[in-house]
Amino acid sequence: MATGTSLSTVFPLGSRLDERGVLLVGGCDALELAREFGTPAYVVAEDDLLARARAFVAGARQRHPDMHVVFASKAFPCTAVLSLFAQEGLWCDVATGGELFLALNAGFAPERIVMHGNAKSQAELRMALRHRVGLIVIDNFTEIERLGELIADGALADRGSEGGQPVLLRVTPDVRGETHEKISTGQADSKFGFSVEEAVQAAARVRAQSGLSLVGLHAHIGSQLLDLEPFRRAASALAGLAAESELGVLDIGGGLGVRYLEDQPEAPSIEDYLDAVVAAAGAHRGRLLIEPGRALTANAGVTLYTVESIRENVSRWVAVDGGMSDNLRPMLYDARYEAHVVGRFGGDTDCVLAGKHCESGDVIVREARLADPQPGDVVVTPATGAYGFAMANNYNGVPRPPVVFCRDGNARVVVRRESFEDLTARDEPRSREIAIGGGAG
Repeated sequence: MATGTSLSTVFPLGSRLDERGVLLVGGCDALELAREFGTPAYVVAEDDLLARARAFVAGARQRHPDMHVVFASKAFPCTAVLSLFAQEGLWCDVATGGELFLALNAGFAPERIVMHGNAKSQAELRMALRHRVGLIVIDNFTEIERLGELIADGALADRGSEGGQPVLLRVTPDVRGETHEKISTGQADSKFGFSVEEAVQAAARVRAQSGLSLVGLHAHIGSQLLDLEPFRRAASALAGLAAESELGVLDIGGGLGVRYLEDQPEAPSIEDYLDAVVAAAGAHRGRLLIEPGRALTANAGVTLYTVESIRENVSRWVAVDGGMSDNLRPMLYDARYEAHVVGRFGGDTDCVLAGKHCESGDVIVREARLADPQPGDVVVTPATGAYGFAMANNYNGVPRPPVVFCRDGNARVVVRRESFEDLTARDEPRSREIAIGGGAG
């Protein structure tokens, strides 16, 4: 691969190979990053995050008088990422009390937070009511009753003359996109939301409930969608139902896919995606929300690893110092990534890039082609800026990696690497026994 040139859109914007063939991310030398911060490490190009956020926001404002971009925080629930998006005027989508805490802590105003989820606890709903978040998405009939009980108990924050808590109904429009079954959510048989028929009954119950204000509808049909037609069908169906019910807010959800492999077709552009959604929403002139997650962050990040061992069997196994503890997506969804030896991009050595964990399925790239990998080499996997950090875990007692922001040749740690001591931080060696009862009489 030629040096001194820009890389494909799989890598963060502005990434290139220098005259030595070494990867630069945000102007930072990837080998120097590995030496300075260790591996594995999540490396993020800050300017990439900014550029994508601004493109979404500007595009939304140009196409609709009241359209807002809501970051699906599950994609990258890191305070530095959330703070950057809050400053750029995005809203935030959360699904749990923890994500709500992170969003508030990062600077999102409560009125710019949308809280959804199919199994919100009483404590989570109480937290949302106490902070008077912008929208609560009601997912099922149980939540209508639960919210009513909490409001009757005084959980809703008093905001003077303001009305009740604004809510949306999540509807499953029976639209299925072409994606992995585990991240498809808009089909009829889904754990999320009301069917179109149920939504009519749910709307009546919400309107009869004191303290709640039904303002609109929400839908989400799945993730990593590379075809715009499912978005058009979902937006059209939602707009029609909203018009019938005289509701002013439509939340189309997220799901726009990204490019993970250089030989993969380009994903739809932000502009084409926005055009499709707005056109399908038709005459709807109320508030329109979209919830991009991975489309904002995936290609902004890469992960750096160090090769620890190489084993020749039927295959050539190249084992690195990370794996399923920092990127669970290949094991959960058969997600495909590419990999390169930093300083020797390209290559023709067929390899299995494997992790260090005690699982045969701990494989990051099943069909990697690397340039004569050796122990000590630094390997990069691009497009890991979504769901890697979010799904990171401590399997086999492996501390989670740091998050490093890079910009204009300068790097800063925004999340430190976990230590071994962090692994025992929640232990209670001197815990007091409590009599619970239920023993033999």
